[in-house]
Amino acid sequence: MRLRPFAALSAVALSAILLAGCSGSGGGDATPSASASGDPSACIVDAPSGSDSEAVTVDGSAPDFTVSVPDGLAFSEVQRTVLSEGDGEVLGAGSLVSASYQVLDGATGEVLLDSADTSATDDGLVPLLIDASQPSMGAVAADCNPLGSTVVLTVPGSAIGDETNNYVIVAHTDADLPRTATGTPQEPQAGLPTVTLAEDGTPTITIPDTAAPTDLQIEVLKQGDGAEVADGDQVTLQYAGVSWDTKEEFDSSWSRGAPSAFTTTGVYEGFGDALVGQKVGSQVLVVMPPSMGDLSGSLKDQTLTFVIDILGTQHGVAAASGQ
Repeated sequence: MRLRPFAALSAVALSAILLAGCSGSGGGDATPSASASGDPSACIVDAPSGSDSEAVTVDGSAPDFTVSVPDGLAFSEVQRTVLSEGDGEVLGAGSLVSASYQVLDGATGEVLLDSADTSATDDGLVPLLIDASQPSMGAVAADCNPLGSTVVLTVPGSAIGDETNNYVIVAHTDADLPRTATGTPQEPQAGLPTVTLAEDGTPTITIPDTAAPTDLQIEVLKQGDGAEVADGDQVTLQYAGVSWDTKEEFDSSWSRGAPSAFTTTGVYEGFGDALVGQKVGSQVLVVMPPSMGDLSGSLKDQTLTFVIDILGTQHGVAAASGQ
């Protein structure tokens, strides 16, 4: 499936940050937090604290904090400072938490992105997935620090292919989020694939020995009561996909051992249709005809079946601003 990054400057920019961290451009081998255990090389970016990140001040409490960016920051390297250290587990690859963050212009201090504006919930928080293959600025800041920490990240534009601007990111992580659908089980529909769940929530999809439906089928297996997914949202989820034609699994976040995050417009048409209008906590079964699935790849002309656990959603920037 085709991922699109969210809450990020660009896929290229964040890949550059990742490469800079791996090449040691941070200029140090210390973990960003004294109590953050683990190998720094496993972090998305192994960035030291420094004069830039230490000069940024934050007033108030997340998600309603005010960030002050002083004049004259050097932005010679990526730096990260822990303003307050949480007492939760150290976050790493695959961690899924609620969080708040701001991305600011390093020269003017203007807030370029505020997660409170894109939050789908009354508390102003957003789901944050630590995923090195698709890292958001918030994830880069929060990674390798204990849950509950507030962190400042300063990023020179030159590190991400931007020779004009520099950036400041402040992120606060709040609480762990469920990694499976928590909604109320619903009565299954006759004639559609059946789903059984392992103890950890991993689904097994059984395709019936009948002809595949010719139009899109969407069934709610568990009804959640969280925020509603809007068109253009980034949705954090677990999923498994099976071909109706071969009855074989072709893709699964469960097999990779961590949730995934997709925009509703960055996936197969039928997959996106199955997300919009659903509530966080729901588990959804979708059967999509070939015209709504893999139109040119290895699954071309096959009917695809997915089971999707909706774990969190965050509105798109354009939707949040009314554009």
